[in-house]
Amino acid sequence: MDTTPALVEALARELRMRGLMMATAESCTGGLIAGACTEVSGSSEWFERGFVTYSNAAKSELLGVPMALIDQHGAVSEPVARAMASGAVSHSPARLAVAVTGVAGPTGGSAEKPVGTVWFGWATPDGVFTEHQRFGGDRTAVRQATVRHALAGLLQRLPLI
Repeated sequence: MDTTPALVEALARELRMRGLMMATAESCTGGLIAGACTEVSGSSEWFERGFVTYSNAAKSELLGVPMALIDQHGAVSEPVARAMASGAVSHSPARLAVAVTGVAGPTGGSAEKPVGTVWFGWATPDGVFTEHQRFGGDRTAVRQATVRHALAGLLQRLPLI
């Protein structure tokens, strides 16, 4: 059973109550988080914008992620997820953002970063929080699990306003 719609509804309710807007910065999900959010009628009240930054150049150009950071740590890394989340907030009027960067597969994995590796970043007024997960399954399963974890993580980190 897909819990994504329930997560979106809960997030929407909390964001509306707090008068907050959110943004997304997505790599491996290619806009699926933004898509899940905008499936809800009235999402313009709490969803400000989504950045699909699949390439390293897009991460740098649209979110201000330094290319040196990507070169040093790789696109799928804690520093890049952190910079993506921060960049989404600084390049929009939103006060909250979720960022994801990972290896959805079936190709692209390595011993250090196998398929299913995803780094998350959540930017809030309380700071930027990051987390690493490794999801199993095929490309679709990894991407769907990433969407759910990203939404649940933002819901958990909402500021008390």
